[in-house]
Amino acid sequence: MTGARSYHAGVAAEEIVARHYQQRGLVLREQRWRGTAGEVDLIFAEGAGLVFVEVKASDNFESAAAHLRPRQMERIYAAASEYLGQMPLGQATESRFDVALVDGTGQVEILEAAFGI
Repeated sequence: MTGARSYHAGVAAEEIVARHYQQRGLVLREQRWRGTAGEVDLIFAEGAGLVFVEVKASDNFESAAAHLRPRQMERIYAAASEYLGQMPLGQATESRFDVALVDGTGQVEILEAAFGI
């Protein structure tokens, strides 16, 4: 996939996932939030806590999940830590890390608390 096509496919997948979470009552706080350590695709408020979501899209859920690598998870942790530093409770803010998989038909599978610190 070319760079531009890949970018637009990623944005479309993030939009699908954002709607999915919003239908479940979560509030979108940030999309493609970038800190000095890296980027978090989506950040939602859920009650007093936050949900950091990494979106992965591919032809099927299995290949989408395979795109998440340990180094990327480390960057997401670091960026989330930076984001939490802005919150009133700081690092003590309740949070979780989900992975949202989007297949070639636009179906979504959410892996709640898929990885954590």
